[in-house]
Amino acid sequence: MKNTERFITPELKEYEDKALTAQSQALALEKKLYEDLVAQLYKHLNPLIEIAKQLSLLDLLQSLATASIRYNYVRPTFTTEDKLEIINGRHPVIENVTSNPFIANNILLDKQQKMMLITGPNMGGKSTYMRQTAIIALMAYMGSFVPAETAIIPNIDSIFTRIGASDDLASGRSTFMVEMTEAALILNNATKNSLVLMDEIGRGTSTKDGMALAWAIAESLAKDNKSYSLFATHYFELTNLPDYINSIKNVHFSALKNGENIVFLHNIEDGPAQSSYGLEVASLAGVPKKIISNAKKHMGKLKEIASQNTNNEGDKTLATNNEENIKLQQYEDFINEVLNINPDNISARAALDIIYNLNQKAKLLAE
Repeated sequence: MKNTERFITPELKEYEDKALTAQSQALALEKKLYEDLVAQLYKHLNPLIEIAKQLSLLDLLQSLATASIRYNYVRPTFTTEDKLEIINGRHPVIENVTSNPFIANNILLDKQQKMMLITGPNMGGKSTYMRQTAIIALMAYMGSFVPAETAIIPNIDSIFTRIGASDDLASGRSTFMVEMTEAALILNNATKNSLVLMDEIGRGTSTKDGMALAWAIAESLAKDNKSYSLFATHYFELTNLPDYINSIKNVHFSALKNGENIVFLHNIEDGPAQSSYGLEVASLAGVPKKIISNAKKHMGKLKEIASQNTNNEGDKTLATNNEENIKLQQYEDFINEVLNINPDNISARAALDIIYNLNQKAKLLAE
């Protein structure tokens, strides 16, 4: 007890020493045994590393083979042609975690059709379709069979994705900044042999800014990068792109609306979607009916305003186009006049007169 004398015997003292030093002795012995084992193994280090590599490879191949048999995967075919074709492709994870039958879909990207512009409702299957295409290509290149009925895989040098919405507050980057940084990386590095997935680009800013950026990015991917591209968007204005660029094709995921209910078919079809069914999806998510009803009223007003603006803008566009055509003709005349000048056959005085004349015309064109 505290403040009392302590009486010991030699036997107790000896036992105390043993108890206090037993843990440190055990740790020292354990360390010595471990070091002896490491020293013995070090003599055979290279063979052990090679065995570990071969065992890991065997484990990988055995796992892929088991999955291929269990989930009915097929052997992909590689081609030197500019063609990516998957018949009845499936997502290897979602098909095994969903309680509903998985709907398989086809994809074809080749020289004539290098971009698929995908529209359709939220939860309709756009992101799943895009991701399963990239996963199938990746599985094929890692030596695995793939979840499809048939898969023809071209030379793909890289896979680029712009999917999801996330910020990087620690670095001071907003969601939109992250989105644009990833888009810039893709546009600056993707080649004609790259597989590019673009999901809902241009969401983090105003509608006009986002739509303009989405249009320009899709156009650049199709005309400049010429990559194998899957471009999902809710900007229906972009479905006009195939009218200007032949290598872009409109496809959509279908849905059926029955009264206030909506059924997602998860089946890809040709052509643009007719609606995003945003209000129906919001209702499925549990948004109060009062808010959905109010949103429908606002949507009607917005459509009415948009219709009026379209009529007004049509008149303005016609006038603007006429002015632009006149201006363009003036530019062409100016360029032709310059091209017709033969500098080797004119005098210094004539050259000076021509310069003054062209300078005056250039000032008028610049106004």
